[in-house]
Amino acid sequence: MKILTYDSLAVPVRSLFVLTAALVIIAGFMVSSAFAEGEELKENKKVYITSDKLIADSEARCAEFIGNVRAVQENTVITADRLKIFYKTVEDNNKNLISDEGSIEKIVSIGNVKINFDDKVAIAEHAVYTSETGIIVLTGPNSKVTSGTNFVSGEKITLYRAEDRMTVESGNKKRVEAVFYSKE
Repeated sequence: MKILTYDSLAVPVRSLFVLTAALVIIAGFMVSSAFAEGEELKENKKVYITSDKLIADSEARCAEFIGNVRAVQENTVITADRLKIFYKTVEDNNKNLISDEGSIEKIVSIGNVKINFDDKVAIAEHAVYTSETGIIVLTGPNSKVTSGTNFVSGEKITLYRAEDRMTVESGNKKRVEAVFYSKE
């Protein structure tokens, strides 16, 4: 198992290849992201990610950003304690499974997750985005989606971005809560 950790700027030249691969993964995440509500994003869209640490694991087909994570692309901003990106596998010419670093399977954000998109803000302890379905699932006792002065909260919020709908579920101790203001 190959795991590389980047804790400082003194990265050996050999390790720069893995860092480059991780950045390609991140660019692929933003290109295939449903945060754009199903729109095809052009490959030249700038993605800027900062964190205290990056761990890229080619065998596990993932890259994890740890500590004060901030990912920005145009008007979408994701902040979290951790952001882990899993990429899809494809078969090569010899029928071996290899990672497809341009295609993201799933993105998992953990700890103090905040996603700003469109005119909404989503807050949760845990968020999972699945690229194939374009669904974002927010979980945690204080999960909340706010749009202007309106909001919904619950323990599990599922955002179906392509369909512009959501489901909100209560937890053991707290019921679903919603506040909507009329436009009058």
